[in-house]
Amino acid sequence: MTKRIDVENVVKAKETIEELVREGTHKEDIYVFSHETDLEDKMAEVFGTEEVGMKEQGVLNKIKNIFSKRGDELRDQFEALGLSEQSAREAEEVLDDGRLVIVVTSE
Repeated sequence: MTKRIDVENVVKAKETIEELVREGTHKEDIYVFSHETDLEDKMAEVFGTEEVGMKEQGVLNKIKNIFSKRGDELRDQFEALGLSEQSAREAEEVLDDGRLVIVVTSE
């Protein structure tokens, strides 16, 4: 089951991830998204969470996203992790507002 959690900032993301881990979620099943790729990469490194790669998206989608706008890339990544098209659009809007999105792929 895929679950989406919207948070206001990095501090809330850290608290949410720590709570998920305490509840038994593996960090390999947690993905943190930001509209800013540098921040997204840094959070994955610091929090020890995953980043969407070819395993999740497949080679063709990964290559396509090299030439896509960031919003399109994010929606593709959300859907690759199991979010519905509607939830992926909503998550991208959350990122547009400057907030962060956490996706948990299994519990």
